Amino acid sequence: MPDKLDEIINRHLHLQRDNLLPLLQEVQQALGYLSEESINRIGAALNLNTSKIYGVATFYDQFRFEPKGRFHIQICHGTACHIEKSARIIAETERILKIRQGQTTRDGMFSIEVVNCMGACALSPVIAINDKYYSGLQPRDIKGIIDQCKTNEV
Repeated sequence: MPDKLDEIINRHLHLQRDNLLPLLQEVQQALGYLSEESINRIGAALNLNTSKIYGVATFYDQFRFEPKGRFHIQICHGTACHIEKSARIIAETERILKIRQGQTTRDGMFSIEVVNCMGACALSPVIAINDKYYSGLQPRDIKGIIDQCKTNEV
């Protein structure tokens, strides 16, 4: 992956310092997240302090600093899902997996991402695991879904 990272950075060397977003987006698309190494290498190539790069990246929800898990759980927290108590779904998922949103389990199996809207408002509350949707959920449903993932039934 270092060659790919160098290739991406070299394509963006002409950018102004204040225009990091396309570079960060492309690196994340290639790696799946923004690693510490990638941020250090971007800083060195553009002669930017890494704190500035982290400052830009942490401002936007789209950027991840850990790789996604094998089972990436997206939990909708849009208006309809919020009204249907998606916060309880988030809390239960975090409790079961012992991680917070934006994190990945130590074994790399699961990651949690809370998203603003999944466009399935009539089916709320909704989660997606690797693009497979589950709707009309209650907190008690989460353990069974996670157990299915663990046994590769999803």
